Amino acid sequence: MESSSKGLLTQVTQFWNLLDDLAESNPESYQKFIQQQLKEGKELCAAPEPQLCLQTRILKPKEKLLFINLCQWKRIPAPESATHPVPLSIGRPEDISETSDVYTVISVAYHPDVLQAAEKDQLKKDQLIRMAMKCIEEQLQFTLSNCYYITKFRIKGSIQRMKQNLMGIQTNPTDLREKMKKELTLEKIRSSTVSNSDQFPQLLLPKDQVSSKTACLIEEISSTETEVEMKRPAYELKIVADQNEKPLKIELKVELPGINSVSLCDLSVSEDDILIEVSEKYRLHLNLPESVDTEMTTAKFIKEKATLIVTMPLV
Repeated sequence: MESSSKGLLTQVTQFWNLLDDLAESNPESYQKFIQQQLKEGKELCAAPEPQLCLQTRILKPKEKLLFINLCQWKRIPAPESATHPVPLSIGRPEDISETSDVYTVISVAYHPDVLQAAEKDQLKKDQLIRMAMKCIEEQLQFTLSNCYYITKFRIKGSIQRMKQNLMGIQTNPTDLREKMKKELTLEKIRSSTVSNSDQFPQLLLPKDQVSSKTACLIEEISSTETEVEMKRPAYELKIVADQNEKPLKIELKVELPGINSVSLCDLSVSEDDILIEVSEKYRLHLNLPESVDTEMTTAKFIKEKATLIVTMPLV
C-alpha cells in the first residue's frame, strides 16, 4: 500500500513537471491543452436536458400508460455521419402511482445535435421517436403501442428524477474519475511536447463506458432502418364551426384503399401537426391550421369505405 502511494506520488510529480516544462517551452500549446481539458471535462459532466415528452402505452407484459422523456445529453456520442448509426441511451424505467393513475416514465437521451436537426424535420423527429420506442422494447422486453402523441409539457416527472434515472446507469462518479485519471497518462503528456501542437491529450469517457450494452445501454440503430417509400393518400381537411361560426374542431378524412383494419394505422398528433403512417403503404404529414387538444383527439376507421376519420377539438 505504501509503495503504491509512493508510486502515485512520483507519477503526479512527473506530471506537474511535464506541465511546467510545456508551459515554459511552448506557452501557446500549454494554454490550448488546459483549455481543451476544461472544455471536454465540462461536456462530460454536463447533465441531460429535457427536450420533449411523448405518451404511448405498454401493451405487454402488463398494459400501462407510458411517458417517454426525450432528452439531449452531450455525453452521448454524435453519429459520425448521416449514414452512420445513431447512438442513444435509455434510463431506468420508473413506475409512478398518482391516486388511481399508475404509469411508467422512461427517459431516452440523444446527442443535442441529433435532436436539434430533428426539430426542423418532422420525418426525422418521428424516426428518432420510433428508434427510442424500438430500443425500449428490445432492452426492457416490453411491447409498446405503435401510436403516440407529443404532450404539451417537455418532461413527465421531475428533472432531478430524470437525471438520476439516466445518469444512475453510468459509472459511479468515483470510478469515473479514476478512469479519467488513467486516460490522462504520462505518455500522452510527453507526446504533446514533441508532436504537432494541435494534438492534445484528451479526457474522454472510456470506450467501455459508451459502447457496452451492459454498462450504459447505448444502442446504435441505423437511421436508414425506417426509411420506407410510402404513398401520400387522398385526404380532406376541414374546420367544423358551431351555429355562431365559432371554430370547434378539425376533421380529417383520409382515404386508404387496400386497408381493412384500424390496427394497421399509426397515428401521431401534436398540438400543431399530425402524422399518419399505414402498414408501410401510406404516409401523410400535415401542419394543422389551428392548435388542437391532443388528449381529446379521436379516430375511427370506416371499413366499408376504407376511410380513416380523425376528429381534433381545438384548444
